[in-house]
Amino acid sequence: MFESLTERIGRTLDRLRSKGRVTEADLDAALREIRLALLEADVGFRVVRDFLARVREKALGEEVLASLTPGQQVVRVVRDELVELLGGQAAGRPLQLSGSPAVVMLVGLQGSGKTTTIGKLGRLLAGQGRHPLVAPVDLARPAAVLQAVQVARAAGLAVHEHDGTGTPVGRAREAIEHARGRGHDVVLLDTAGRLHVDDELMAELQELERTVRPCELLYVADAMTGQDAVRSARAFGEHVRLTGVILTKLDGDARGGAALSVAAVTGVPVRFAGVGEKVDALEPFDAARMAGRILGMGDVLGLIESAEKAFDEREAEKLEKALRTKRFTLDDFRATLGQIRKMGPLEQVLAMVPGAKVPAGANVDERQLVRFEAIINSMTPAERADHRVLNGSRRKRIARGSGTTVQDVNRLIKQYLEMQKLMKAFGGRGRGGKFRRLLGR
Repeated sequence: MFESLTERIGRTLDRLRSKGRVTEADLDAALREIRLALLEADVGFRVVRDFLARVREKALGEEVLASLTPGQQVVRVVRDELVELLGGQAAGRPLQLSGSPAVVMLVGLQGSGKTTTIGKLGRLLAGQGRHPLVAPVDLARPAAVLQAVQVARAAGLAVHEHDGTGTPVGRAREAIEHARGRGHDVVLLDTAGRLHVDDELMAELQELERTVRPCELLYVADAMTGQDAVRSARAFGEHVRLTGVILTKLDGDARGGAALSVAAVTGVPVRFAGVGEKVDALEPFDAARMAGRILGMGDVLGLIESAEKAFDEREAEKLEKALRTKRFTLDDFRATLGQIRKMGPLEQVLAMVPGAKVPAGANVDERQLVRFEAIINSMTPAERADHRVLNGSRRKRIARGSGTTVQDVNRLIKQYLEMQKLMKAFGGRGRGGKFRRLLGR
């Protein structure tokens, strides 16, 4: 998500950075470009108007345009305002769980991902030492209770099962009593949704809210639906007391306008983001890191966290030793490729790297990593230890043995040499250097 927006805003800000002096006309021209980029990304018109007004007011300050690096200062203003647009310091803050048990209520339209998100959120809370109970109270949609039971079990969570009859308020009360009697400290209410906002749905949610008094009431929005999600969020916020938003499918191929609009429209921050289909693919939303990624500044902290999860401790130690001894061999390269593949889709990994620009709509061919590993596996230990012995005949043999071409072998060697330079550059900064952090050390 955001690839096209990042590319357009990135070009505009790069032009500002390159100027030794920034005039009011330069600023207005840049803001026009940013305005078009945001509107094309499906950000709400009023949100765009207010955002750019704040940027212009702050950027026209004497300390900005009269500074030694006015272009950089304008970029900083854009970034700071984008962080505020995404929820600022309140974004991603932990759930404020109070009560015995604490009741967390999730609301949203049908198909937004509430039930799946319930499983992910419960898994996240369980990892923090909590004992959540999933409570399905969607009695309108056929098989809704069965779906919630399946999602909860897949996530390893307890669930309050029933036959789907009764009333939502009655089932919610039963679940809370069930939780008290069995030591659950959090109840996650999976409420009903509709294909659109209607009076019946809102009345049901209002009655639930009055009865169970949730400590957190989270709106689940599908980031792929653009302004529809924003309009729905506004409607929900007018009827129930929202405390936060969970954006689902934030890893999808969409324009991203919902992510940039929903916090401003609802007046509550984005608390979590769904970034994949797996049960652990829910993470606290970080406005500053998201703003950095949108502006093409990367997300180094996110990259480090992904590496910490993916890199094996022993492999990290071996690679660190290889860097200290200045011997980064093809065996080390193969190990690194394997660890990178564990970090997730390459598009997501590259999006976290500052300065790494993946063109909008471009697909990074992950099969290339598989081919590279096959080529290295077809080499002898001596060849993997010293690439300089790879003459023409050896390269032909390796290509035949790996089912690839000589051009593929040559491409691998080129990539290996480039990574070797990169690794040495990072590794040469001492044991506390950046690459050591990327290895999860």
